[in-house]
Amino acid sequence: MDLSPGQQKAVFVLVVAVLAALGYWLILPKITHSHSSAQAAATSPAPSASAPGSAPASGAPPGATPTPATASPTGTGGVNIYSWLPFTQQGLAAAAAVTVKFGADYNTYSYTENAAAYVGTMNGLITGQLATTLQGLYSTPGVAKVRNSQKQVSTGTAVIDSLRSFGPSSLTFVVTAGQHLVTLQGTTNGSAQYAITVTGSGTSWQVNDIELSTVGQS
Repeated sequence: MDLSPGQQKAVFVLVVAVLAALGYWLILPKITHSHSSAQAAATSPAPSASAPGSAPASGAPPGATPTPATASPTGTGGVNIYSWLPFTQQGLAAAAAVTVKFGADYNTYSYTENAAAYVGTMNGLITGQLATTLQGLYSTPGVAKVRNSQKQVSTGTAVIDSLRSFGPSSLTFVVTAGQHLVTLQGTTNGSAQYAITVTGSGTSWQVNDIELSTVGQS
């Protein structure tokens, strides 16, 4: 069952609060340690400069290899915020990847393509219902006439701005879709913000709706 708007907001607030607490707990010891180190450094003589071509001074013992710090999605203490959400980290990443690919393809077309070819580039990314809708919009007489007369060739890009809402089988992202448009009149660049909804589960997602991000927002 989909979460109500109130429940979704409550989950977001809980997630933000937990992340803030974890961040404070993790960062505070580092700040204290850095402050102590700075005081110790203030009373120590400055190291001599290295000669050209020599290896830089290091606090690690000879032969030691520094170990890079790694971040765990579950955080310290085994806290896994994804256990509170209706999707996994891998599932969210997969849904985001589909959204970005679709957002770029949505604004990528050429006047030489028909509607089937345009929508064909999105095979696997969109539902059958959305494919039918996009073919109809692409074939709209007035739109097609302008595209052909101006010999439009468009290249799209997409960047996710935020996750607007989610449920057990759907996520809605706010996406900025860019467009590089070449016509007989010259070249222009523009962008618009859309709300793109994907449906599915696990790591299998498809886009089933796109609308301007301001639609339905007060």
